[in-house]
Amino acid sequence: MSSIICVRIPRELKERIGRVSNVNWSELIRKFIEETISHLEVEELLRRIEKDLEDVPVLPAGTVARWIRVDRDSH
Repeated sequence: MSSIICVRIPRELKERIGRVSNVNWSELIRKFIEETISHLEVEELLRRIEKDLEDVPVLPAGTVARWIRVDRDSH
């Protein structure tokens, strides 16, 4: 089911929109809103990940490589 939102724009802008007939304004605005929401959701997720990573201790250089080598040698 769809919902309707209403946006107030200046009269001059509405007149300019009316002069451009080959654009599906509803679809264009819908895509803009979807892309903006997706972008903002990704930014929020990245902020939460960065916050979670603040509590993770930094490993000394070479630790992960050593773990991988130990794992490979154990097979």
